[in-house]
Amino acid sequence: MTTANQQELIGPLLKEVSRSFYLTLRVLPKEIRPQISLAYLLARSTDTIADTKVVAPARRLELLRQMRAGGVEAVAELAAHQALPAERVLLTRFGECYAMLKSFPDADQKRIGDLWQTIVSGQVFDLERFPGETERDLVALGDDAELDQYTHLVAGCVGEFWTRMCAAHLPAWNAASNEELGIRFGKGLQLVNILRDLPRDLRIGRCYLPVNEPRQLLVASNFDVIKPLYNHWLDVAVAHLDAGWQYTMAIPGQLWRLRLACTWPIWIGLETVALLRQANPLEADKRVMVPQAVVNRMLARTILTCRCRKSLDKRHRQLRANAAR
Repeated sequence: MTTANQQELIGPLLKEVSRSFYLTLRVLPKEIRPQISLAYLLARSTDTIADTKVVAPARRLELLRQMRAGGVEAVAELAAHQALPAERVLLTRFGECYAMLKSFPDADQKRIGDLWQTIVSGQVFDLERFPGETERDLVALGDDAELDQYTHLVAGCVGEFWTRMCAAHLPAWNAASNEELGIRFGKGLQLVNILRDLPRDLRIGRCYLPVNEPRQLLVASNFDVIKPLYNHWLDVAVAHLDAGWQYTMAIPGQLWRLRLACTWPIWIGLETVALLRQANPLEADKRVMVPQAVVNRMLARTILTCRCRKSLDKRHRQLRANAAR
């Protein structure tokens, strides 16, 4: 049973810091909603630390390692540096988040702790692999394996954690047999984010695509040079989301909340890929986003059909075909 303060953490505060992902978290079955919501808050806390540019990277690395080890005292020093009020509140209340973690049964604490350790390792990887913070310092990942490793550290591990939490608390579904699909599900969502956010990341010194000359990507007219590589990674993202859909369709109908929580990010991901196929993703002033009206229609459609595999799969095949063009 969560307390009133804990409900505030995984309710109003979560809504402020998780933005679009809040819908997915709120629709989860009650048996796993508090654990997964808290895991998100913990990861969001360390991500906020990693992105606090006014603090030297070496200090941020030190703080991340302290937080990973359970240190909460030093976090407050960064709260005042946050431009977004919600992130300032999150860091101020980090100690309460950590206390909530300790209120869960030991097995859930370990699952959340293991996930958090892995995600912080991904955030440390970011800071160490990309030491600069402007386009003058731009570097790229070395190869496909390094990109795959990164997507696992920051998102594939979430699919693994999510599956293990379902296996522990939702006996109606044999979740454990789908763990590898869950890992690929997470990787696919992260790849979509990387491909969508490419121009923004380039301007803070990060190129997650393994290219030899990342600086050429700063010029939008050079897109044709990397278009085959970009389309290859869009194809990889779609293939991972195919695994995510296989995962979703394995969820029994009585767990309709869990099915919705998986369907929404996959469909938004496919809609995003379809838009990226038609765009020049190097144009820094044109960030690709799925229109809110499209998202609203998707929510309405799935709430009515989430118990019917046939209806969901029919619509999924349409979205998948658009994303593959």
